Formats: sequence, C-alpha cells, structure tokens
Amino acid sequence: MLERLNYLASAAQFDLCGNCGSPSRSPMDFIYRADLPNGGSVPVLKVLLTNVCVNDCAYCINQVGRDIPRCSFQPEELARTFIDLHSKGIAQGLFLSSAIGTDATRTQESMINVVEILRHRYGFKGYIHLKILPGARFDSIEAACKLASRVSINIEAPTAQHLSVLSSKKDLQHDILDRMRFIKRLSAQDGGLAPSGQTTQFVVGAAGEKDIDILSTTEYLYGEIGLRRTYFSAFQPVQDSRLEHISPTPPMREHRLYQADWLLRVYRFSPQEVNLAAGKDGNLSLLKDPKIIIAQKQPWLFPVDVNTARYEELLRVPGIGPISAKRIVQTRKVSSISSLQQLKKMKISTKWALPFIWFKSMLREERQTQMPFDMDERVDLVPAVSTESLQFSSPTRDH
Repeated sequence: MLERLNYLASAAQFDLCGNCGSPSRSPMDFIYRADLPNGGSVPVLKVLLTNVCVNDCAYCINQVGRDIPRCSFQPEELARTFIDLHSKGIAQGLFLSSAIGTDATRTQESMINVVEILRHRYGFKGYIHLKILPGARFDSIEAACKLASRVSINIEAPTAQHLSVLSSKKDLQHDILDRMRFIKRLSAQDGGLAPSGQTTQFVVGAAGEKDIDILSTTEYLYGEIGLRRTYFSAFQPVQDSRLEHISPTPPMREHRLYQADWLLRVYRFSPQEVNLAAGKDGNLSLLKDPKIIIAQKQPWLFPVDVNTARYEELLRVPGIGPISAKRIVQTRKVSSISSLQQLKKMKISTKWALPFIWFKSMLREERQTQMPFDMDERVDLVPAVSTESLQFSSPTRDH
C-alpha cells in the first residue's frame, strides 16, 4: 500500500495546487500544501487513483506506450488510507487526480466513489480538490461538483492547434471547454456546488505557444468561464515520448506567467496593459518583472502623487500592491505622507516604487541617495545566477 501510495503520489506531482516556487512538498512525499481561495493553504494528500492511461499526452509521464510500472487504488482502500492520514493529523485535505484507465467516465466515477465514501461513510467535511477528466460524462461531472470543494479540468494548451501537438485524443472545445462551461452553469444554478470554484493548468513551452497566447486564453477563462485561478507548469521532456527532443522550459518563464496572471486576476490590469510586458516575440522577458516593464512603457502615468492618487493608480506602481495601496489610502485620511520612511513602515518596496512616485517634500538629493543607478540597470542585474537554480518566491507577494 505504501509503495503504491508513494508511486501514485509521485505520478501526481505535475498536477499543481500551489504557487510557483513555493515549498509545496512536505517530508512525506505524498503530502503537499494546496492554496485555498482565502489566501491560506492546507496540507493535502495529492495522489492519482491510477497511472494506467489510454491517452498519448506527450508531456505526461503516464502516457500510453511508456514502459513504466502501472498500479491503481480501489476507491475503498484509497478512502481508508486518506482517513488514516487525516486521523493522524498528517493530511487535512485530499487532491485527487487520475490518468484515464479505460475511458474518462469510468475512471471519473471511480474517483467520485472515493469522495462519496469519505463524505458519507466517514463523515469527512474538509477540503477535497477533485480533477475532472477531459471527456467525462456530464452527469458524472455534476456528481463530482456536488461532493468536491473545488474541481479542475486541465486545459494544457491555449488553442486547439497547440493542444493537437500535445495529444491526438483530446478535443479542446468538446472535451475541455464545454465541460468548463457546464461547471460554470452548475455553479450559477446552485452556489453550494464546488464552493471553491474551478481552476485549470497550462503546460508551458511544449507546443511552441507564446506567452501572449497563454495569457489571452487565461483572460478569456477568467471573464467567460469564471475560473478562480490558473496554474502554469514548465514543460520537462519525458523520455520515450514524441517530445523528448524538446528543450525543457526555464523555470523563470513559469514564474513570469504567474506574475502576469497576478496582474490580470488580482490587480485588474487590462489584457492590453499586460500585453505591454511581452516582447516582439510574444513572450515575457525572463530578465524583468512584467509590472516594471508595463510601468516603463507608460511614462505618462508617472510619477503619481501618493497623497492624491486613486487606489487604481497606486496599484500600477512597482513595489505597491493591493495591501500597501490600501494602507496608503487609509494613512492619508489622517495625515499626508511626507517621507520614504512612512512608506517603508507600510511594507512598500521603495527601491522599486521610488522612480514612479512623488510627494511634496521629496527632495532630489533623497531620490539620488536611494537610486545609485537607474531602473534599467537595477532590473538587468537581477538574473545574476542561472534561472535553473533559482528558488522563486511566491508571486502572490504584495509588490
């Protein structure tokens, strides 16, 4: 049982549930920290029901035809294993995914059986993230939404053309987007279904897609499908697959997509603004934070007066995020802001904000003291080591 648990948990590692670069894994290989809608996280058992698969997804270690050990759980034994971990305080929630054993609906129904046992037999009322398999029947999807806290179906690629590079068996519209829309309609009819909403995931860099392609589809999914959030997984070539010759995607590219996604989803930047961060090749810079690039390309917006600027104007300043922007607005109701020290006390990154802000008592000498070299030089110095070895901080930081 433990051998299967470790193996199927390892096979589930590419289904993401945490922020880019966050230390999601615990000392136990099958326990991860999943992000919650309120900004917190919870330790979850993240595991596949089976790694037996009929699909040929070229990015996936479980793709059909690969000579690897195959194993499965029966719904009852996986439910019992989780409850044992939960009773010992090791796992607070469950993240259940699966390869597609015989067909999508059959496997989906087995996954649902696991959750039914947990909810009804064991009375578990905690967090469950249940993967929806592409092509699963709509009645099984509805059953999943009635039981799970959150559901997700992985889109993997921004267009049908890109998805065809990754898989010959998945249809973007029918298998994925139609099912996302169905989940949205279910949630509109009954807000109690999958109360934590639905998410999705892209594989980045395997199909020749550009970052603007991914961000355009991401924006559509937020606006039209109502997704709670999107995850990005940097492509790593799989041995004995048709894409094994493709170079691995730099982790920094994944990181930049998370930063751009944060601007769309939380800062409410328009898609046109976010596209300013992309170069002529349609990709985000690996060297500069997209928020800085966007600010530098809109010089007419700056500097903003921190004592009079609207909340939305403050959000466009590098170094100022939603929390610190609110602190500025609250502080100036009592007294005006007259020093960088005040801003630092509000947890504002003044080294990034300084070129883009102004207040009445700001002296030129103070600005020069704080800025020994210009912003372009500062930003270009960031990647002093190989991006392959970087440990990235969470893109959800207030910046």
